[in-house]
Parts: sequence; structure tokens; C-alpha cells
Amino acid sequence: MSEEKQQNAGGCGTSGCLCGGNGPKMTALLSMMMPSGEAGTHFRQAHIELLKGLRALIDQRIESLAQPAHGTKLNVD
Repeated sequence: MSEEKQQNAGGCGTSGCLCGGNGPKMTALLSMMMPSGEAGTHFRQAHIELLKGLRALIDQRIESLAQPAHGTKLNVD
């Protein structure tokens, strides 16, 4: 199987793919830029903590929207 067919089979290639076949190249570039060892572990953990913080904010917002609206009841004669 040729390289292009393998990329298309994996969901990334030039036919119909939004990245135009650059997805694997970008992934390789980002993995080369990521520090290895202790620094890489630190950045990965920081990324996880950031995502957990965003999840907490979203959960809080969902909770506030799920609460019934508070209003004043009026007796109409």
C-alpha cells in the first residue's frame, strides 16, 4: 500500500481532508518541540490541570443554569 493510501485510510490525506495532509506533519513537529523528561512531564501535568479547571468552570455554569429562576410571587386580585 502506498503512503498516500495509508494516510487516506488513517483519515488524513489530501482527498477530503481539511488539513490537506499536514496533520501528521504538525503532530511530528509538535512532538519534536515538546521537551522530554521532567520538563515534559511538568507541561503535560499542567495541561491536565488546565483542562480540569475548565471542566470545573463548565460544571459550575451548568449547575447555575439548572437552578430554577428566583422570582417574586404576586397575588393578583
